[in-house]
Amino acid sequence: MPNTVLDRRTLNRALLDRQLLLERSEMSALDAIEHLVGMQSQAPDAPYVGLWTRLKRFSFAELAGLMTERRAVRIVLMRGTVHLVSASDALALRPVVQPMLDRQFRSSTWAPGVRGVDREELVAAGRMLVGERARNPAELRAALGERWPEADPGSLVNALRNWVPLVQLPPRGVWGKGGQPVYATVEEWVGRAVESPDPETVVRRYLGAFGPAGVADLQKWSGLTGLRQVVAGLELRTYRDDQGQVLYDLPDADLPDPDTPVSARFVADFDNLVLSHADRSRILGEVAPSRVMTANGIVRGTILVDGFVGGTWKFERRRGEAAVLVEPYGRLRVADREALEAEGSRLLAATDPQASAHAVRFTDS
Repeated sequence: MPNTVLDRRTLNRALLDRQLLLERSEMSALDAIEHLVGMQSQAPDAPYVGLWTRLKRFSFAELAGLMTERRAVRIVLMRGTVHLVSASDALALRPVVQPMLDRQFRSSTWAPGVRGVDREELVAAGRMLVGERARNPAELRAALGERWPEADPGSLVNALRNWVPLVQLPPRGVWGKGGQPVYATVEEWVGRAVESPDPETVVRRYLGAFGPAGVADLQKWSGLTGLRQVVAGLELRTYRDDQGQVLYDLPDADLPDPDTPVSARFVADFDNLVLSHADRSRILGEVAPSRVMTANGIVRGTILVDGFVGGTWKFERRRGEAAVLVEPYGRLRVADREALEAEGSRLLAATDPQASAHAVRFTDS
């Protein structure tokens, strides 16, 4: 049993450091996306805010360019959710999480709708369809439903989405653009083959972005099971948290001073910062997860006050004005409120430069 115990504040500062939130990083957008092992992108615009709050010199055009140049893609990965990753990571991560996607689909409400459909035949038909040209869900439902008239068309598309590495093509995911998802295979889109599974490397990279962490944390982030054996085969440093749980870390990873000051931050919707540990107290503190994550799967944008989640926030846009509405969980100190006002104003200057007016409002005002 490891002797060194890490308290909540130490784990908080370590997480913020590795998430590029202790101070803004000089990294490029692509390097940051890879360092973070992807960014959840259920809300297509969220990674833009996520990178803006982490990087010193990020421009929204930089990420849009990565997507249109096929250097970054949006694809279903960890936890069966859409992630923004580099093209290289899409090829490396998808085979690692595929067993989880298979298990997830088998237990889903969609599975009965494809009972009797041969997986290999559906995969081949789907690949042929999106290989001819990129297709949207309605087109796939129609074509696959014609091939398998006894099956549920929506279930066929969801099975294909889980069984084949499909990427959502631009302009979806480009800031200021919209539209429904349009799919191609990742191999066709980036011009390279999917790699062999390498779970050991994924574990190390997770620790580099979220550690120190336990096996349960790793499994919460990835959605995978059975990772204890993978962790046991690696040379890792071990600690304990104040509940006695064993935490693993990279042998050469540093831990920042737990008293390191942290600036106010606006964390995007669906950010992996709040989703990647079984015990989220290192970032939520005493805040109940239900205050950030709703029953229907929405993960709210959060504010960080002294490094911990101190409330939620959202954009409000109407009649030419762009505003950030902040809902603190408790009474804010004057200095924290002023820091959030300044940070919110900078955020609006980046997201809504053409707005006729900007405002940062607090629900407790």
